[in-house]
Amino acid sequence: MNRRHVAAIVVFCGCLLGSFRVRGGDRSEPPVEGPEWLASFRAAADAIEWSDQRVEHDWRLQRRARSDDWRLLDPRDRVVASGSYDECLAALGKRRAAGEIPAIGRATVLVLHGLGESRHSMQPLVDHLRDALDGTVMTVGYASPRAGIDDHARSLAAVVDSLPKESLVSFVGHSLGGIVIRRWMAMADRDAVAKVGRVVMLGSPNRGSDLAKMASRIWLVSLLADGAARELAVEWDRIEGSLAVPPCPFGIVAGGRGDGRGYSDLLEGDDDAVVRVEETRLEGADDFLLLPVRHAAMMKSETVQRATAAFLRSGRFTTSERP
Repeated sequence: MNRRHVAAIVVFCGCLLGSFRVRGGDRSEPPVEGPEWLASFRAAADAIEWSDQRVEHDWRLQRRARSDDWRLLDPRDRVVASGSYDECLAALGKRRAAGEIPAIGRATVLVLHGLGESRHSMQPLVDHLRDALDGTVMTVGYASPRAGIDDHARSLAAVVDSLPKESLVSFVGHSLGGIVIRRWMAMADRDAVAKVGRVVMLGSPNRGSDLAKMASRIWLVSLLADGAARELAVEWDRIEGSLAVPPCPFGIVAGGRGDGRGYSDLLEGDDDAVVRVEETRLEGADDFLLLPVRHAAMMKSETVQRATAAFLRSGRFTTSERP
């Protein structure tokens, strides 16, 4: 086994870990006891088992992947109701009627995280967008390694369908999040897609992922990979043909060093340590921006944050973000 295989295993390992359910105990509420790092780890592991089906600001109605378990989370991620969909929806309605949940603005931005992450990973970008834009900015969490891309697109459809009818929705997707948005666009009806304003994709592997393909050549990874992780690594040829090219204005931010070499010795050409610059490209994009930022740090980059806000406002990345 050469160093390329070893590195691929390390990168893919985090995604694979999310594919297995921890045995024992009730996982309906993230535990808080124990050391802080352990509580944080458990909360993150819990988050990627659930997919949002309805989001109202930081309140969210969720369904556990591959089950019919439902729960309602408040803005502090506390479980305030659990059980059936109807029970949780009724609990959400009561909170709204009590004035605990403000109305959603007509202009809405939905922000999706990447594979193996939780919606909390996008919080630095969300905080910036909430300050920079008029309207409502909300994260959408989904059980990225526990279910397939079609499942994630259906969860996103449920979130979009639950928005007020007059909403004009835009999207921001990091990595796999951009692929989920494109899959939703392929599945949604014309009226729903017509209400989309703009889309920004951050490091999304629009042409597949060489790193995922490297990992798929390792028999253990190919055997154990599940859900979206498996689709990216083993089934990309099938997935690629099922993705829509956004019919609305869309922009792409790619990470790379701009030197033709990139951050990873494993990948050919420029890259962000996970996705090659050429893999992010998609014909029809209204703008493309290459920035010196690594894949996992995109949402934390102030330059990426400003560029995202600029495109959502105007449909272009401004000159101030360009190197």
